[in-house]
Amino acid sequence: KWRIVFPDNGRQRKDWKQASALYSGNRIQSTKYTWFTFLPQNLFEQLHRLGNLYFFFLVVLNWFPQVEVFHREITVLPLLVVLLASMIKDAIEDYRKHQFDKTINFSKTWVYDR
Repeated sequence: KWRIVFPDNGRQRKDWKQASALYSGNRIQSTKYTWFTFLPQNLFEQLHRLGNLYFFFLVVLNWFPQVEVFHREITVLPLLVVLLASMIKDAIEDYRKHQFDKTINFSKTWVYDR
């Protein structure tokens, strides 16, 4: 497959060198995470959901002996299962985006130029 790129070569041709210095390249990147930011950024996004925040509040509340209903470790399990499942789903989704970006970025391109 070939991509065809149609640049706007009209009035911006003279300012091309000045404008091209601002951009590092023509690479497409639609992924949300990197290897280093996956865990903190994903946890931050997961705890913004009201259900996960509610279960986190129950876990914290259950660690106080005065209001302990279940064993401390048991209340962590539902939250961990939900967070782990959504982390795995997000990781697979982000990896698929990375693979698609890689195929787009390394595809052959025809550039239309008068």
